[in-house]
Amino acid sequence: MQGTSPLINVMTAAARKAARGLLRDFGEVEQLQVSKKGPGDFVSAADHRVEKTLVAELKKARPDYGFILEEGGILPGADETVNWIIDPLDGTTNFLHGIPHFAISIGLVKDGEPWAGVIYQPLTDEMYWAEKGKGSFANSRRLRVSARRKLDESVLATGIPHQGRPEHGRFLRQLTRAMEQTAGIRRFGAASLDLAWVAAGRCDGFWEIGLKPWDIAAGIILVREAGGYVSDLDGSGNMLSSGNLMASNDQLHVPLGTLLRTAD
Repeated sequence: MQGTSPLINVMTAAARKAARGLLRDFGEVEQLQVSKKGPGDFVSAADHRVEKTLVAELKKARPDYGFILEEGGILPGADETVNWIIDPLDGTTNFLHGIPHFAISIGLVKDGEPWAGVIYQPLTDEMYWAEKGKGSFANSRRLRVSARRKLDESVLATGIPHQGRPEHGRFLRQLTRAMEQTAGIRRFGAASLDLAWVAAGRCDGFWEIGLKPWDIAAGIILVREAGGYVSDLDGSGNMLSSGNLMASNDQLHVPLGTLLRTAD
């Protein structure tokens, strides 16, 4: 990808290297060693192998940075202001069921704010990347959020709370309101790619409750650098701590927030 910064080069190279094993595992998904991490939440040997590769590659390039990992927890760095936030396999349930929709997500957070992000879908070789102040891209193509102005013309993506996660009732109320006021709702099963698709204008908006930092750190900067807005459902900027997030273009953000809050 011509014209990328050294930071983005490091992140994309790490994602591509980690993806090699992921592609092999996906080709042999029935033979994967699978263990249960919790109700409805599966983790495979692929998660651990990808995470190990990402940590090794990123640590080699930026040895002072810390890590916040889905599988490995927190690994403090010498520079406490900068952390990698990594989901080695977003869409694990899709992956284990042979559904070809999953991604590697790498976010870089400085002083608590998303600074750079890479989301890689290895099956389609789509590398989404963004860095603060430098734009949002898919491979070499510049991304912009959609220009739709009306909810009734818009398609929204969302995530459905599965077994073992709370707030099913709250989500169903939100879904009912969204179905009444939009052109359609989609549930794909990988929040990082949902956010990348908002940045690319494929979806006009996205919301989900109960997310983790590694689900959204990379996607937040992608949407922002594509001209979009990201916030907590109450309009604040506490997404990484609350886990509740909505994203859209500038025209739809206020009406989407109103729609979701009236369903609470």
